[in-house]
Amino acid sequence: MNNIFNKVHNHYNQNLPFVVYAKPNSTDLIAFLQQDKQLHTTNIFNEKGFVFADFESKKTLVFREQDCEIHKATIDEKVILNFQEEVDVSVDGKANFESLVQKGIQFIQDGNFQKVVVSRKESLKKDNFDWETVFQKLLKAYPSAFRYCWFHPEIGMWMGATPEQLLKVENSRFKTVALAGTQKYNPLAEAVWLAKERQEQQFVTDFILKSIESEVVSMDQTAPYTFRAGNLIHLKTDIEGIFKSDFNLKKVIELLHPTPAVCGLPKQASKAFILKEEGYERKFYSGFLGELNKNFSENREGDTDLFVNLRCMEIQQNNINLYIGCGITIDSNPEKEYFETANKALTMKQILN
Repeated sequence: MNNIFNKVHNHYNQNLPFVVYAKPNSTDLIAFLQQDKQLHTTNIFNEKGFVFADFESKKTLVFREQDCEIHKATIDEKVILNFQEEVDVSVDGKANFESLVQKGIQFIQDGNFQKVVVSRKESLKKDNFDWETVFQKLLKAYPSAFRYCWFHPEIGMWMGATPEQLLKVENSRFKTVALAGTQKYNPLAEAVWLAKERQEQQFVTDFILKSIESEVVSMDQTAPYTFRAGNLIHLKTDIEGIFKSDFNLKKVIELLHPTPAVCGLPKQASKAFILKEEGYERKFYSGFLGELNKNFSENREGDTDLFVNLRCMEIQQNNINLYIGCGITIDSNPEKEYFETANKALTMKQILN
């Protein structure tokens, strides 16, 4: 694994674009090293490579296979983190976020939408920040997540360990998930999900099923179950099926993104609220990323494997921006929702310690 990091390190020192990543429950580590500094975009999704898209769908960037050296290695060990119990509380940040949540609840009560996902940015300063050490720790600590470090000199560096699949396609078969509801993981107790959390997760499931029903031949779903991601657990439903033979990948992505898990329901009304009321730009947080039209682990053409960009951070030299959010329904409690975001922030803070 050191050899691949030496190549990435040298590439970064030349200020050249790259992404290095590993899929959930895989020890395959893959690096795309783009050979020039050009910023490539896509709006047709027929390229083979690695795609990185923002929340608003203003920027859909792609590292194209033909422009990159691609290297593979094996992740050789795991790291067990002792998750800290205490969350950091900013009095001003807490008050501002709780006010945003309360406004979201009021909009739901007024009939503007059924659910909205609100988020916040938390900035940290880390002197002598070493992104390679942090990323190697992240790789080994969260084996069940999609782990990545992405860099382009015109955009900057992003890193994350996301638990949420947006879309996986192999030939015409597809898989996606509905993931919502959050609790801290407690190894000594079985999870108890409240009506608010079950409703929030059902919104996501119903949206996905309805959104893509016109594009499929058949579709099945599991019952909701508890899924662990680091120090948190979520409610998850697996959805899979077969697309029509003439399905269009671009259309399916546009139907799904952004899902109610990161935006709300209905999509346009909740998205308008987010853009007006959150007070900052999400950038690539809650966008999507992953392999486009090829499985680079198995060298198989035609496969697509995309993930929602959650549990992520933006790295600006020694300044680290964490992005965290939570789903709001009519039964939400503003203070509880703040602490949900604080617990989600621990996923990245554990790596930074």
